Amino acid sequence: MLLSVRTWLLGSLIWLVTFSAQAAQCPDWPEERLSRESKALAEQVHRWDTAYHDEGAALIDDALYDQAVERLATWQRCLGTVPDHRPLTRVTRSSGTLEHPAAQRGLDKADDDGVRRFTSRREDLWIQPKVDGVAITLRYENGELVEAVSRGDGERGQDWTVRAQQIPAIPNTLPEPISAVLQGELYWRLTQHVQSRSPASGARGAVAGAMAQSSPTAATLERIGLFVWGWPDGPTAMQERLARLSELGFDSADYTHPLDDRHDAGYWRDSWFNGPLPFATDGVVIKQAERPGVRRWSSSPPEWAIAWKYPAQQALAEVRGIEFRVGRTGRVTPLVWLNPVLLEGRRISRVSLGSLERWESLDVRPGDQVAISLAGLTIPKLTEVVWHTQERSPLTPPSPQRFNLLSCFELTPGCDDQLLARLSYLGEQLGMQGIGEGTWQALMDAGVVTHLLDWLDVEPRQLQQAYGIGEATTETLLEQFQVAKGKSFSAWLSALGAPPGSESVRGDWDELAGYQREQWQAVPGVGPVRADALVAFFSHPEIQHMARQLNEAGVAGF
Repeated sequence: MLLSVRTWLLGSLIWLVTFSAQAAQCPDWPEERLSRESKALAEQVHRWDTAYHDEGAALIDDALYDQAVERLATWQRCLGTVPDHRPLTRVTRSSGTLEHPAAQRGLDKADDDGVRRFTSRREDLWIQPKVDGVAITLRYENGELVEAVSRGDGERGQDWTVRAQQIPAIPNTLPEPISAVLQGELYWRLTQHVQSRSPASGARGAVAGAMAQSSPTAATLERIGLFVWGWPDGPTAMQERLARLSELGFDSADYTHPLDDRHDAGYWRDSWFNGPLPFATDGVVIKQAERPGVRRWSSSPPEWAIAWKYPAQQALAEVRGIEFRVGRTGRVTPLVWLNPVLLEGRRISRVSLGSLERWESLDVRPGDQVAISLAGLTIPKLTEVVWHTQERSPLTPPSPQRFNLLSCFELTPGCDDQLLARLSYLGEQLGMQGIGEGTWQALMDAGVVTHLLDWLDVEPRQLQQAYGIGEATTETLLEQFQVAKGKSFSAWLSALGAPPGSESVRGDWDELAGYQREQWQAVPGVGPVRADALVAFFSHPEIQHMARQLNEAGVAGF
């Protein structure tokens, strides 16, 4: 059976390979610290387990949870121990639990190559969406619901019989007096849900929470749907099994399809990922019609079915370091450097936190595990800190009071970032072709440019002192510098960092420098705050000094 290859699926494979390679790396920590951090992460995972299984609260996205558990397993292997995490699906043999009438096992997960191998070796294959909900087993005797069991550990589960009888989607009486064991997923009803657009629906947590409540409302119970994906003791042929389920009132046939050359696994996975469904999904399940050994319980996943999950839309990344950059206007922006992760086919090694206040609220430090997503599939975004490392590295960010719109026109201690940002912005506003941040950085490193306007009268021999700048580059730079001198007065005001509003006023430097606050406020679009900023700009000694330099250089308007 052929499996079509779609371009967007390549991102999934690349991510899986890279994530596996990344997860296999041991942290560069002393063994004592690794042991301490592993223990702390294990305790955090236990808290997530407890909240989910005991309280019905999902404190972490499912994909991030899986990655965190894998990270924990990697650390434990690095310590030479066997990974020992067991989610709280284990149950004790108490009066509140029941033995499963049929196996309730997890599935092996495969990438597109694994799916290709699986489908090429088997016949009579079918596919279903992997509904993102809570698994349940229902047992009917003579058409009456007599037992409902949660997944538990697959051998025993919680007795959900009373709660199941309250859920409208679960029939208490079948249309026929038959005895049957049905396996399915309780899901949270959604309207025209498109998984690719809304991956974080919280649907699974909503169902788990409803099942954990002592007295859920009728409206809450109405929101719970049932998708029957298995009938262990039903007809052997899949078509007959689906037809009988339809007769019994279940909609399994609507979402169970045969795999063939026309509609293969990739087709259905793509359709369900990007098309509207009444429930959340996290992939597809491919299974052969024949299900050997389903009556006998085993902790091993079945060999006759696999899960093919959707591409991860959030990645768990480890923080390598924090850099505080001062921008052109003096704004301090924290940049988080990451051990690289791949998300939607993109390699992400750095993400901006936007503001110093956000860094302070998140308290991100090296070693922390953070969630990364793509905002609009373009901009990497740190959505949350999943886990704080125990050892907190001391960090001293720049004081926001030190930097502002009128600081760092010259290379003084602490001004490297802002001056570089000012030079890069100036080059853009004056249309300097081929002169970017790297060129300005090289000139600063060589001591050739230590002030915003040093380049106005720079000599060729000075430029060639900078790394990577030879005769040809020197000639190009001098040409661009000369062209910049001929730019308009308004372009120069923008290049120097004048607040918005000055471009709307006709006049030269002397005229604008004489404007008072009231005159600026009379300019359309200029309010009191911006008027004060304009007065401060034109009256600032450093700005006035640069205006004289530009006058001497023959720049129009100065």
